[in-house]
Amino acid sequence: MKIITVRRAALSAMLLPLLPAHDATAADEQTMVVSASPQGVSELDTPAAVSVVNGEDMRHAAPQVNLSESLSSVPGLQIQNRQNFAQDLQLSIRGFGSRSTFGVRGIRLYVDGIPATMPDGQGQTSNIDITSVDSVEVLRGPFSALYGNSSGGVMNVTTQTGQQPTTLEANSYYGSYGTWRYGLKASGAVGDGSQAGDVDYTVSTTRFDTHGYRDHSGARKNLANAKLGVRINDVSKLTLLFNSVDIKANDAGGLSYSEWRADPQQSPRGDQYNTRKTTKQTQAGLHYERQLSAQDDLSVMMYAGERQTTQYQSIPMGPQLNPSHSGGVIDLDRHYQGIDTRWTHQGELLVPVTFTTGLDYENMSEKRKGYENFVLDNGVPDYGQQGAMRRNERNLMWNLDPYLQTQWQLTPKLTLDAGVRYSSVWFDSNDFYVTPGNDNDSGNASYHKWLPAGSLKYAVTDAWNVYVSAGRGFETPTINELSYRPDNQSGLNFGLQPSTNETVEVGSKTRIGNGLLTAALFQTNTDNEIVVDSSSGGRTSYKNAGKTRRQGAELSLDQQFGESWKLKAAWTWLDATYRSNVCDDASCNGNRIPGIARNMGYASFGYEPELGWYAGSDIRYLSDIMANDENTARAPSWTVVGLNTGYKFGVGSWKMDIFGRVDNLFDREYAGSVIVNESNGRYYEPAPGRNYGVGLSIAYQFR
Repeated sequence: MKIITVRRAALSAMLLPLLPAHDATAADEQTMVVSASPQGVSELDTPAAVSVVNGEDMRHAAPQVNLSESLSSVPGLQIQNRQNFAQDLQLSIRGFGSRSTFGVRGIRLYVDGIPATMPDGQGQTSNIDITSVDSVEVLRGPFSALYGNSSGGVMNVTTQTGQQPTTLEANSYYGSYGTWRYGLKASGAVGDGSQAGDVDYTVSTTRFDTHGYRDHSGARKNLANAKLGVRINDVSKLTLLFNSVDIKANDAGGLSYSEWRADPQQSPRGDQYNTRKTTKQTQAGLHYERQLSAQDDLSVMMYAGERQTTQYQSIPMGPQLNPSHSGGVIDLDRHYQGIDTRWTHQGELLVPVTFTTGLDYENMSEKRKGYENFVLDNGVPDYGQQGAMRRNERNLMWNLDPYLQTQWQLTPKLTLDAGVRYSSVWFDSNDFYVTPGNDNDSGNASYHKWLPAGSLKYAVTDAWNVYVSAGRGFETPTINELSYRPDNQSGLNFGLQPSTNETVEVGSKTRIGNGLLTAALFQTNTDNEIVVDSSSGGRTSYKNAGKTRRQGAELSLDQQFGESWKLKAAWTWLDATYRSNVCDDASCNGNRIPGIARNMGYASFGYEPELGWYAGSDIRYLSDIMANDENTARAPSWTVVGLNTGYKFGVGSWKMDIFGRVDNLFDREYAGSVIVNESNGRYYEPAPGRNYGVGLSIAYQFR
C-alpha cells in the first residue's frame, strides 16, 4: 500500500530555530514527518498544533503562483488572495496578522532557515518558489512565541534537496485574465550524500505575467531559487542558498460597497493615480551543520540580502501640501543580515533529556525616502509621477535573542517540553529631512521580553496523543507601523507600544488508518493589541487597542484510502473580540476584531494514481468578516468550489503531466479580502468569478 510521506524538513515544532540538526537527505522518509530533531519528530508526536503540506500536493493540478492555492487545508490559517500583487497575500494565523494592509504581519516566515520576516516583524511571501518547495510547515499556538518577536504563528518553507538521478523539468500554466506562468527546474546529486565530496543541487527559475482580474491589476514577476549542498566529511555539510525576485505590479486598491456591487473589476483610484509598486530582492545564505559527537550537534546559519521597493499611492495633492506630509511615493532601500548558531545535546539526567541552546542575531538597515506623487502641468497635478522630496531618513532595527529548549521523557508515555527566549529589539531613526513645518523627528526605542513556553504530552496509545501547552509572546511595532502618526503629523509614532499575549492550548492527535485526525482548543489574551487606526490611499496608521481575546477550536483530517484516493478536511472556529474600547466615538468593547472570519471550512477529495487519469474537487467556506472596529461594515460569507482533472504518463526517461481546472465553479461574487478600517469606506477587494486554467509539465531523467 502506498503511504503518505513528508520528507524530514527544516521546522521542528519544538526545536529552535528552524534549522535541521542532521542532513535531511541522509534521513529515511517517515510517515507525516514534521521534523528535525536528531531522531526526528512526527506530526503525531509533536505536542503542538502543527500542519505539514507536501510540495508535490501543492503542485498537483495547480497554477503554482500563490500559497493561497494550496494551504486552505491548514486549520487556523486564513490565507486570502487580494488579486493584488503589489500588496502580497493577506495571511493570518488564529487572527495574528489580520490587520496587515500589505505583506505579512505578526507571523514568522522562513525559507530554508532564512527569515522572510524582518527583525521588526514585517514579512512577505513573494520570494517563495512553489516549483521547488519540498514542504510547508505551519506552527500555531504557544510554542510559536519561542521564535521571537511577532510570532503569532510560524510558517517554514523547505525547498527540495537534489537527489539522483539528474532531472530537468519544464512547466507552464495558462489561465483566465491573461495569466501565464512558465518555469525550468534542474535537480540532481553526485553521490548519495553520505561521503566527503558528495554534492546535491536544485535550481529553478519562474516567469509570471497576468493582466489581472481587475482593471489596473496587471503584474510581472521573475523568480529564481538555488540550493547547493556539499558533504565536507562524514560529520559535516555546507549548504549554499540563493534567491532572487523581481516584481512590477499595478495596485487596483479597494472599493466601496456601492462600487463593488456596480462593477467589481473597476479601479478608479488606480487609473487616476497610476498606483503601482516595484520590488527587487536578492539574498544568499550559508548553512553549516556538524555532528560534534554521538550526542552533540552544531548548526550555524548565516545570511544577507537587500530589498528595494518603490510604491506610488493614491493620495491627492491637497494633503501633500502640508509641510509635514511625507508624500505619495515611498522609496525604500533595505539591507539585512543575520547569524543563528545553535547546539543540541542528547543525554540523560535521571531521564532521557535533550537540550537545545542558541543565539540569534538579526539586523536591518533602511533608507526611507518620500516624494510627492505628482508634478504640475500648467498648475494641474499630473499624478503617477515622482515629484519633490518630502521625506529622507535612515532607520535601523536589530535583535539579539538567546534561547533554550529542553525535552524530558519523564515516563514512556509522558513527555515534558519547556523553553524560554529572551527577545531584545532595538530601533533607531535619523531624520535628514528637516524643513520649516517639519521638525527633526529622529528617535530610538527598545523592547525586551522573556518568552517562556511549555507543554505536557501523554501517549494514550501508540496512535493517540493528547497534550496541554501554554506560552507568552510579544509583538513590536514594525518600521512601517511606526512610520505614520494617527494625527497626520510628521515623525514616527513612538507612542505605539508592543503588544503581549498569553496562550493556552489543549490538543489531541489520532492516527486513523493511513491518516491523521487532529483537534485543538485554544485561548489567547492580548494586552496593547496593535490595530489599524486609519487607512487611506495606501497609507495606514496604527494604535494600541488595549485588551483582546481570541478563543477557538480547530479540526483537521488528512486521509488516504487505498493507493489513490485522498481526502483532506479542516474546520476552524475563531471568536476574536475586543475586551476594551478602541473606538473614538463609540464603545467597541465586545466587538469582533476586523479582518478575522469566525468560521472557516475546507474539504477536498480526489483520485490521484501515479499514472493515468486523475480528478479532484475542493470546496472552501469563509464566514463574514468585519471591515472596521465599529462592526458597521462587513464582507459577506462565501463558498466556492473548484474542479480539476488531468493525465500523467511516462515513456522511458520522459514524464508528462497535463491538466485543466476551473475555480469558483458556480461564479460566486464575493470579496476575497478587506482593507481593515479604510478611512473612505473602500474596504473591499473583489475576487474573480468563474475562471479557468490549463497546465503542462515535462520532465526528463538522466539515468
